[in-house]
Amino acid sequence: MRRYGERLLAVASWVAGLGVLAVVAGLVAFLASRASQVLGVELFFGDVAWYSAVFGGARVLDGIWPAIAGTLMLVFVAAAMAIPLGMAAGIYISEYAKGRFRTWVTLMVDVLAGTPSIIMGLFGFAMILLLRETFAPNATTGLLLAAVCLALLVLPYMIRATQSALEGLPVRLRLLGPSLGLSHTQSVVRVLIPSSSRGILSGAVLSLGRAAEDTAVIMLTGAVATAGGRAPQSLTAKFEALPFSIYVTAAEHNTVEELNVGFAMALVLLALTASLFSGAFFLQRSLERRWRA
Repeated sequence: MRRYGERLLAVASWVAGLGVLAVVAGLVAFLASRASQVLGVELFFGDVAWYSAVFGGARVLDGIWPAIAGTLMLVFVAAAMAIPLGMAAGIYISEYAKGRFRTWVTLMVDVLAGTPSIIMGLFGFAMILLLRETFAPNATTGLLLAAVCLALLVLPYMIRATQSALEGLPVRLRLLGPSLGLSHTQSVVRVLIPSSSRGILSGAVLSLGRAAEDTAVIMLTGAVATAGGRAPQSLTAKFEALPFSIYVTAAEHNTVEELNVGFAMALVLLALTASLFSGAFFLQRSLERRWRA
């Protein structure tokens, strides 16, 4: 009976895994079939030479390059804020916080994790209104505000990933540092963090993906349908982003070709996210080899 149950569980696991792969493959195939009708250099840069758009800052009025550049800048600025802060907070909760204070901090992290993205966008918009009524009358929405709100949105994922990775380490690794005469902080820095790097970097990867695909936050904090055909010129500028562009195209398209452009942007966003994941994976492997050496 036990062996029968194990076989049934194995079959169910395989069916579930293959089902997920089939759904993802079907989605990508559908997007590719619709996007294939408009895919090409013109989709990205219109009638502008690619090097002029990428390096010369030429206006791209009928291509999606400004949305791609805006998405990349948004993700990197948000990640630069959320990942270090999330790692520090996760290390503190796991290794230093004690008693009731740790319970309350963990509860606040869970509350932040459960906050809907539209609420975070409203928070950013309300913050601009407050600044306008106090000491910054010219404050406006832009890339930096959107990145701050996205960083707050993905921060609990980074905190939890770091905390779980550290707390999941075996006791033998926790005893390694003290057995070598290291202080607790030295043990955390030299032993525990390198040993939990896979889990920590997995949290960073999930944070990048979450930041790249969100629409509700950026639509209230600075994203626009068109930013004059340029990539963001500063951290306070309005910007285009692929998720918001997909939303606008799906809501306001007039022809089948325009809708196909929306499908193409969705495919590009998936490819962009996959590229970020791949880069983070190779960085993770490189850091693991360095730490083990």
